Amino acid sequence: MADRMPALIAGAIAAQQRAYAPYSKFRVGAIICAGDAEFVGVNVENASYGLCICAERNAVGAAVIAGHREIDCCVVATDASPPSSPCGMCRQVLLEFARDPKTFIVTAVNSAGERRDWRLIDLIPDGFSGRELPTT
Repeated sequence: MADRMPALIAGAIAAQQRAYAPYSKFRVGAIICAGDAEFVGVNVENASYGLCICAERNAVGAAVIAGHREIDCCVVATDASPPSSPCGMCRQVLLEFARDPKTFIVTAVNSAGERRDWRLIDLIPDGFSGRELPTT
């Protein structure tokens, strides 16, 4: 994954420019990796704020539409300094599809070159997953 990181970062920053954020002005681009496949998402706001959807969740949705049920990493681009981590809802959605939360890396970047990395397990320790649901 490390060899792909420069292209993933560039892709997330490029996607960020296509975000629809007329209200918050907080544009976010994201790329989700599922094996060799990559899926892009941007945040899409709405005047009814509860209807906004995050870039990470849009990217996961694109992966699911393409038939992927396990994802390996996420790169998120914002203008924040230091770069912002995903929100709680996005962390939960990433956990739902993460191949392994202990090795799943979330990378946050900005166009100034700042970068932060986390393991998903550290962003959402003891997260709720399908393992807690009844099997019958």
